Amino acid sequence: MSDAAFDPATDDPRAVADDLVAELREARDALRRARDRVDEVGEPELRAVADAHDDLTTLFDRYEEEVTGDGDFKTFIEFQSQIAAITEDLSEDVRHREVFEEVDDLLQQRRLTDSDWTKVRSALEPVRADVSRLDDRDEARERYEDARFAAERRIDDLADRIADLEDLQRLGDADLDAPTERLRDPIETYNDRVADAFADFRSSASARDLLAFVAKADAYPLVPFESPPDDLREYVETHDAGEESVGQLLEYAEYSKSKLDHYVGDPDALKRNVSTRRTYLRRLDAEPLTVDWPPVEAETLRYRARELTSVVARFADAVEDGEPALVALRDVRELPRETDYERLRNSAQARAQLGPEERERLSSGAVDDELAACRDAKERLEDALEEYPAL
Repeated sequence: MSDAAFDPATDDPRAVADDLVAELREARDALRRARDRVDEVGEPELRAVADAHDDLTTLFDRYEEEVTGDGDFKTFIEFQSQIAAITEDLSEDVRHREVFEEVDDLLQQRRLTDSDWTKVRSALEPVRADVSRLDDRDEARERYEDARFAAERRIDDLADRIADLEDLQRLGDADLDAPTERLRDPIETYNDRVADAFADFRSSASARDLLAFVAKADAYPLVPFESPPDDLREYVETHDAGEESVGQLLEYAEYSKSKLDHYVGDPDALKRNVSTRRTYLRRLDAEPLTVDWPPVEAETLRYRARELTSVVARFADAVEDGEPALVALRDVRELPRETDYERLRNSAQARAQLGPEERERLSSGAVDDELAACRDAKERLEDALEEYPAL
């Protein structure tokens, strides 16, 4: 159970939800006001003003330093021509046309000073005020979208926390005195037997047969063997050394090339394909064939036991401990049918997962209180998202 999104000691789900709803409401109101300011003028008119202003400021950024004071005459003429072109291209009824004409006049002088630029920027103030209507609306829209996203993310966090708390309640209701050994003993017996059987298979089978077995296990998603690397698999299939056991190959991998000459036909190939895969080969054990404790839910155990039966049967006949492992696995597979499985499983999970702090929170009612608060907060946020829909 993960508490990453919540700290029960400091986090008040209802208060956080209230803050998020307030931010969402304020963001919506701010967006409405920003839209009204745009509508007062009209977006097409504001866009035309903003485009002209952008063209001017682009030229200012490019030329201001070069054309102020005693600059290059050719550059100065080039700048003034481009400023004049912007004004000439404006429609007759464009908003603030008189401002753009005033700016053009201020810049069409034989010499520009810092004070001239101050006058230009002052003259453009009403244009910037109009441009800000669009900018403010964009910022308000982004704020509103961010507020919705924060609420959606919090709902996801609350859903995860609610699931954790409900699971904690379920464990708290478990019968801690239930005879969990009725499940544990068959599972431990199977795990011990399959570990022994696989160890025998690993030591006696050729690397070629062992890796072929592991590769075929890919067809069983509930038996999570890591697939053999392609280069290693190809090596054991195409070289005589593949007839050796994995243990022997690992021993060879420690030899020098000169020593390997006495044991394998192509020392370079073994070094290249086996030495680089020693970690994979060393980790190849029975872990994917074992059953977890505490056990999984009944339906999952049934499906997994069915797949395990198919996989274990592939090597059971080849080793002395194979049949006992299959017999023990059949006992495990029957547990959901022959026992009060869920009660015993809940008890096993509770014993494994409930520490002193969790037990105290359950007995004090803190878990119930937090669960109620999380549910209320989640409902409040869901209602708010419905009230304040996506744009």
